[in-house]
Amino acid sequence: MKRFSFLRLFSMLMKEFIQMRRDPLTFAMMVGVPLMQLMLFGYAINLNPKNLPTAIAIDDPGPFGRSIVAALANSSYFRIVEETNSPAHARELLQKGDVTFVVEIPVNFTRDIVRGSSPSIVIESDATDPSAGAYALAAFNGLSQTALRDDLKGPLAGRVQGPPPFQTVSHLLYNPESNTQYNIVPGLLGVILTMTMTLITSMAVTRERERGTYENLLAMPATPIEVMIGKITPYIFMGAVQVTLVLLAAYFIFQVPMWGSLTLLSVGITFFIIANLAVGYTFSTIAESQLQAMQMSFFFFLPSLMLSGFMFPFDGMPEWAQAIGQVLPLTHFLRIVRGILLKGNGFAEIWPQLWPLILFMFAAGAVAMARFRRTLD
Repeated sequence: MKRFSFLRLFSMLMKEFIQMRRDPLTFAMMVGVPLMQLMLFGYAINLNPKNLPTAIAIDDPGPFGRSIVAALANSSYFRIVEETNSPAHARELLQKGDVTFVVEIPVNFTRDIVRGSSPSIVIESDATDPSAGAYALAAFNGLSQTALRDDLKGPLAGRVQGPPPFQTVSHLLYNPESNTQYNIVPGLLGVILTMTMTLITSMAVTRERERGTYENLLAMPATPIEVMIGKITPYIFMGAVQVTLVLLAAYFIFQVPMWGSLTLLSVGITFFIIANLAVGYTFSTIAESQLQAMQMSFFFFLPSLMLSGFMFPFDGMPEWAQAIGQVLPLTHFLRIVRGILLKGNGFAEIWPQLWPLILFMFAAGAVAMARFRRTLD
């Protein structure tokens, strides 16, 4: 039996360091993933989102109604994006996902307070993500004690020490019971498709190289787009099987409501699957091995999971993180699937999320075709 040799140990260490230097992608993953996790968890993740988009439906232009609007605007939780005297229009904004809250100030609000009655202000919340607006709703309920403190003067000064001059009523729309499964299960459909579709196709071309069959692929009289379509089409059907299983489980096991058109949902799912397959195929044209392809897929999956609004409220992230999230297909797909299933959205409501998905699909496909190499070098 040979004795332990520090010289041989040193040689093995040097060999491994040299091999790491020759594989910069693996080294980048070892350094990049921890840094990404640090940045995402440290700066981008916020469980107490503020500046949430809010629409005001105000039917009382009186001073007390304007004070309520000012109090909301001064709050760190609400960002007023539109004022209207049409509650129906405000609810349309809520259904499209343009706002998170609709605050309705009723007719004769000022008159009722002056007369000594206690009118109600209604706030309607998009509860498809129950955790996104929980703190904001709590802050809104506190407005009844403070919003009109400076307005109750003279004959109304006695109401400052009494009961709140008005009541706040909260309506949770699309998920009135705040069931987190209604939010998580549809989102899991997008997460599962992102992970499996990207990972499987990322190894499509690298597998050919490792098995020595890439030469046969190059010898075929096929254009790059024909090769790409031939490679990813079988996985579209695999994705359809996954979608069917998830939707069946969502409906029969988790009782997730499905108010919208499943045909329209199928259209969105098809574009989303192809977009992820195009990303995976692009990775397969860049990676030199299946291990590198898996690493690239993980590098794409991690920000998709963190910055899409699946795990954490999207509006709670800083603007730079939201800008990154808007590029990711999962962000738009989550809004599509939740909008169709929970809100009953139609084509007009999902189109603002569908066209970025289609654009991403064509962009990823163009990059994949440009990266496809007709040689072994």
